[in-house]
Amino acid sequence: MAGGGLAIDGGARASALRSPAAWVTILYALYLILPIALLVVGSFGNVWSNTLLPAGFTGRWYVQVFNDPSFTRAFWTSLTVCVATVAGCVIIGAPLAYAVFRAASRGVKLAARIVYLLPIAAPAVVIGFGYLLLFSREATPWLGATWLLIAGHIVFCLPYMLQTVVSDMRLLNLAQLEQAAESLGASFPRRFVDIVLPSLRHSLAAGSITVAALSIGEFQLTNLIAGFANRTYPIVLLQAFYGATGFACAATVILLALALAASATSALTAKGASGTVRTAA
Repeated sequence: MAGGGLAIDGGARASALRSPAAWVTILYALYLILPIALLVVGSFGNVWSNTLLPAGFTGRWYVQVFNDPSFTRAFWTSLTVCVATVAGCVIIGAPLAYAVFRAASRGVKLAARIVYLLPIAAPAVVIGFGYLLLFSREATPWLGATWLLIAGHIVFCLPYMLQTVVSDMRLLNLAQLEQAAESLGASFPRRFVDIVLPSLRHSLAAGSITVAALSIGEFQLTNLIAGFANRTYPIVLLQAFYGATGFACAATVILLALALAASATSALTAKGASGTVRTAA
């Protein structure tokens, strides 16, 4: 019996591997992973010119990137903007998503969805040109300011946070939970702190990860409104591709590591915030 079960399981696995869906998944994974793997290999290659793989092994490209003051400054600028953007999206997104979810009128809900999804429909370069025109005037000479860069990232990333949180609110039956709490005499602030925020901790964590990844990699909007002193890492990275290939690969791998680190940090921050809320309750 056991041998027959193993044979059936093995046959099922072999059949699954022969299915079109399995091959499509494998090909897509290779298409996604191979360029990243090639960047990692290239970042340790000594010489790379007109060949599939680099020749030699070296770590000097990473040393050069870390010793380059423009890349160091851009690294910390990107991290600062990312953390501020995640915090802003959480602070604005949670109450705004709740307001959209609890709106009684369907017209109000539709109008709110159109407004907060507009940054997704409009290309980032369009929003950037609008900022360029608005904040380069004599009356509003704020183009290049760090706060404006953070505000632009929040506008660009907030729809993704709202989409995640609003969708989860529909699945969590928050309206019924609030009605039960209200019938027991709980005030709105108490319901929001004790019921809404703890229920949304996973949604806020997932939204924060998405926001962090988007903010770290954003280029088009940032390139138009960032000043020379607060250029982010993707902007400075562009100049690396005009130099040595190994240097460009190392700088790109660092950007990937920065995006992963920012995503992990935002997830831990959201988890810690939800734990604080539970403790305070």
